Amino acid sequence: MNQILVLHGPNLNLLGKREPKLYGENGLEKLNQDLIRYGQEKGAQVSTNQSNIEGELINYLHDAEKKYHGVVFNPGGYTHTSIALHDAVKAISIPVVEVHITNILGREEFRHISLIAPACKGSISGFGVKSYLLGIDALLHDLE
Repeated sequence: MNQILVLHGPNLNLLGKREPKLYGENGLEKLNQDLIRYGQEKGAQVSTNQSNIEGELINYLHDAEKKYHGVVFNPGGYTHTSIALHDAVKAISIPVVEVHITNILGREEFRHISLIAPACKGSISGFGVKSYLLGIDALLHDLE
């Protein structure tokens, strides 16, 4: 059974509260439950973690290689600023799929560039929380 880590970056703990018109009405706990259930339906075991702290996200990525077959990663605002997260993704040997709830190319200009994407297997954005499901599907397809 494939083991997948879904890693949520900064401010995603505020899902359901922060700009619900952009990010949806449901909270992170509901999203995580849905992701775990979706993984089970697909024959995978999904685990989730969230941090607002860049160094913790780096540690989760480093540790993921020992426990998981791949990572679905929403780096949040660090997408556009973190060379350290880019390097952490490049440093591990398992595939990472970058996901975003909103279409980062359809938002403010400073959000148009992802420093993380070049280190990832691929990127999915703009499909709401379904971006995570598509990320799981893409990762499982890659792991076949």
